[in-house]
Amino acid sequence: MNTNRFSVNKQQSDIDTGRRSFLKVTAAGTAGLTLGISLSTSAQAQAAATSVADTALEYNAFVSITPENVVRIYIKHLEMGQGVYTGLATCVAEELDADWQQVVCEHAPVDTAKYANLLMGQQGTGGSTAMANSFMQLRRAGAAAKAMLVNAAAQRWQVPADEISVHEGVVSHGAHRATFGELAVDAARQTPPAADTLVLKTPDQFRLIGSETTLRKDTGKQDGTAIYTQDVQLPGMLTAVVAHAPRFGARVRSFDASAALARKGVRQVFEIDTGIAVVADDYWSATKGRELLQIEWDDSSAETRSSATLLEQYRSLVETEGAVAEQHGNAVGTLADASDKLELVFEFPYLAHAQMEPVNCVAQVSGHSAELWYGCQSATGDQSAVAQLLGIRPQDVRINTVFAGGGFGRRANPKADYVLETVRIARQLPDTPVKLVWSREDDMQGGFYRPAYAHKLSAALNDQGRPSAFQARIAGQSIMAGTSMAAMMVNNGIDNTSVEGLTEFSYDVPERQVELHTTDVGIPVQWWRSVGNTHTAFSKEVFIDALARKAGVDPVEYRLSLLTSNPRETAVLKLAAEKAGWGTRELPAGWGRGVAVHTSFGSTVAEIAEVSVEGNKFKVERVVAAIDCGIAVNPDVVRAQVEGAIAYGLSAALQDELTLTDGVVDQSNFHNYQVLRMNAMPVVETHILPSTNAPSGVGEPGTPPIAPAVANALADATRQRLTRLPLRLA
Repeated sequence: MNTNRFSVNKQQSDIDTGRRSFLKVTAAGTAGLTLGISLSTSAQAQAAATSVADTALEYNAFVSITPENVVRIYIKHLEMGQGVYTGLATCVAEELDADWQQVVCEHAPVDTAKYANLLMGQQGTGGSTAMANSFMQLRRAGAAAKAMLVNAAAQRWQVPADEISVHEGVVSHGAHRATFGELAVDAARQTPPAADTLVLKTPDQFRLIGSETTLRKDTGKQDGTAIYTQDVQLPGMLTAVVAHAPRFGARVRSFDASAALARKGVRQVFEIDTGIAVVADDYWSATKGRELLQIEWDDSSAETRSSATLLEQYRSLVETEGAVAEQHGNAVGTLADASDKLELVFEFPYLAHAQMEPVNCVAQVSGHSAELWYGCQSATGDQSAVAQLLGIRPQDVRINTVFAGGGFGRRANPKADYVLETVRIARQLPDTPVKLVWSREDDMQGGFYRPAYAHKLSAALNDQGRPSAFQARIAGQSIMAGTSMAAMMVNNGIDNTSVEGLTEFSYDVPERQVELHTTDVGIPVQWWRSVGNTHTAFSKEVFIDALARKAGVDPVEYRLSLLTSNPRETAVLKLAAEKAGWGTRELPAGWGRGVAVHTSFGSTVAEIAEVSVEGNKFKVERVVAAIDCGIAVNPDVVRAQVEGAIAYGLSAALQDELTLTDGVVDQSNFHNYQVLRMNAMPVVETHILPSTNAPSGVGEPGTPPIAPAVANALADATRQRLTRLPLRLA
């Protein structure tokens, strides 16, 4: 049964599968040219950033050109507002020399062998890696397609290939001219070029990469024609909701569904692993049926502690020795002997992802196969999880990816929670498509969250007020433990994501030690935009600022004095300070200015915040950001991502806080988990450091510096050193 109006069916035939060939070319009648390239391992992906010589490459399909002159580019990452459609298509179109107007984008199917994230080894979107892992791969795909088009034209016109030019979708030689579409079939018959014959453009030759005028390709959002999960409508489709336990870890003891089943539109009610599913003709009927359920919950294995109790325990833990995550010299001994030192304790609450589109999914289980439609962020993981649940082969699980309305990590759930929930329901109704919908309340109160943490930072100071030793102690849950990524990310009990940003310290401090207490709590947690950097950047940058104030040194100058071996952070910090008028521009009375700089996901961001204070109220008025992210493939997308990251981080800095009372989440929707409102958004200026280096992360690095920059601005204005988020003036 093929009810999918969004998937792509392509008939393919291999033309050349030799080891030296790295392109997959397909031609079915007049179907045109389909080709692509891929590196086979993560190690090869790293090498590919600088060289293609003698690298073993495997076939993959990224580009197709139809006789109708459409260049279709298959995007292997989820488009959820971060601009991967535009960025990845730009890489192909640049080397292909396509007309940007003829380029269309489509989510690639789930096929890990073809579409793996080269930095992760599996198909998925996250870690701000979409551009970093695809930049060279997709440029080569474009260059190879161009070479095949040129060779086809050379044979047709009987002219040397090196005399042919390609510009904006037109291949020409003297009086000869042909569009890509006119050459597509002949090009598909060409022998793919060897890897070492590809010639890529140098940065000074770029026409699309780095352009300020390249329009975005994730179209349809302005006029409502873009397809999200909620827009998927299939023949005979039913809608489901689930009643989840109020406490995490609780189970159903008993339930009475008689009133729900009597409700018009309700088809079935049954228990699944995560609660009670209500299946109905539509969402309204399903939710009304759920309200009529009588459920008795068994809380014997549930988490019943309050978040305040947990944070109190964490504060006690950071006063004790933890597992050593990183050690340089004898920081503990130096601190014990120091006559001048500074200590600060920091607290961070649980945070919801609060993406605008709550999680949802459509699934149909038919015999020994399953088909799904949703904004899939973790393709390999979800496909494997569904296959394991149903006892079928992963290749028999077909996932059709549509746009997602934000994710911030939530959709890349390591346990595939809402996806498996959908499939558990759908397998009870064979051959019937079922759309599972989580309401905002379901998503807010049903997990998963950024963990709560406590930090204690200590420094011994020399006679110039600079740190000679530094110690950090962290207490909080591991987001990697118990997941498929634990083997790679948890070493000797240390979850790297709990300490990243404090390990590999960016400042010049000769003796350092970072310790971790990993807590066992029954509250489900996972990555949140910028992962561990969400808390480590705050404690680090507020602490450094406090050291600068204690030493009586300007905070920018103090940082620069500790960054002499870090030219990248030095350059970004100087750029932000210059653009913000640090030290040269006077602020109005009652205002303060603060700075923070942090490196994450391969990129460095400095942010300077200006705040106005009146009594115990304050407002962030202006933020100046500078970023070094390598080559900015699309500067407008980079600026949009930095601004969005600032808004997201500012929301957590000013007001976001998820609390639990006796194990029950207190917040349920945007009325009591108030994400940043438009009238609280400051003016943001983003400045991109010019670079010819390969692109690095953009989606997340703008989030970590904003909260400490604001806290430091408040300290400047009020002399209050705030060490707990969200920020509250006394």
